[in-house]
Amino acid sequence: MNSSDTPRPERNRVFDYLCVDDFIGSFTATQALKSAFELRLIDYLLQNQASTLEQIEKALGGDRRGWQFLLDLLRANQVVEISAKEIELTSRFLNALRYRDLLEAKILFCHHVAPDLLDHFSEMIVNPGQFMRQARLFNLFDYRRCLNITAENYERTRIWMRLTTSLSRHEARVCMHYHEFGSYRRMLDIGGNSGEFAVQLCKQHPCLVATVFDLPMVCEIGREHIQAEPEVSRISFTKGNALQDPLPIGFDLITFKSMLHDWPEAEAKRLITRASNSLNPGGTLLIFERGPIVTSPATFYYANTPMLPFFRSFRRQNSIRLTMPRS
Repeated sequence: MNSSDTPRPERNRVFDYLCVDDFIGSFTATQALKSAFELRLIDYLLQNQASTLEQIEKALGGDRRGWQFLLDLLRANQVVEISAKEIELTSRFLNALRYRDLLEAKILFCHHVAPDLLDHFSEMIVNPGQFMRQARLFNLFDYRRCLNITAENYERTRIWMRLTTSLSRHEARVCMHYHEFGSYRRMLDIGGNSGEFAVQLCKQHPCLVATVFDLPMVCEIGREHIQAEPEVSRISFTKGNALQDPLPIGFDLITFKSMLHDWPEAEAKRLITRASNSLNPGGTLLIFERGPIVTSPATFYYANTPMLPFFRSFRRQNSIRLTMPRS
């Protein structure tokens, strides 16, 4: 089923970035869109709306039958509309292009994860240990590669950080919609990745100063990522292993954003307990995570492919019980 065949309920505007999923509904629809980006068709139509097939063929090369087939697939996915031989991007797709970074990152990751599900879905269901050993995804998300700064580790880490950064850019606004950050002054983001979550919070709150605590390779890429941001002077990176190394202290806000699901319950409890010891008295420990995958028509959108291998990891709210020492 194409994702555009079934309209979704109207979204809260803070969730509007999820509109990109409407165009990643099936493998064929996604592959056609991927090629449209790669062949520069999307950029051409952005600059030359109301183009003809002849103009596209002349500008971009290729053959007419190939372009016609691709355009038919894109029309079926409501990426383009064709009338009187004129080809234009739809208004729905133009809205999705406001989140182009996320759209392209999701397409890249869907195709990266899809072979794991094609080849090892049964193992994912009944033998998760074997699935983790065989899946390309977990080889890519090998945090051991983040301990040593090498050219190979840099390239591999940068691939998955592209997706996590795009998600954090838009999910940060959801978090700010539900939690008020205006009273905080010093923030520690444990497992803060590229620093994008901290950047978005600092943009909205000029008095906030943030420290990102993460593995060495991640911090190196993170520093590059925020270098051109106006908030760069208010965001620092500290390298370390949050399960072992001393955490910085003196913060009135500590955040775990999409981090704890990577760890079994015992390690997650340990991370939360260690973080609480870095808080100032009366400070806030904020956990912002995905909940369990709920089976519904939306679950089967191709856009959700990257999340399926983690279905055991996403916990329900309050599923981790802690016994904190009394002060």
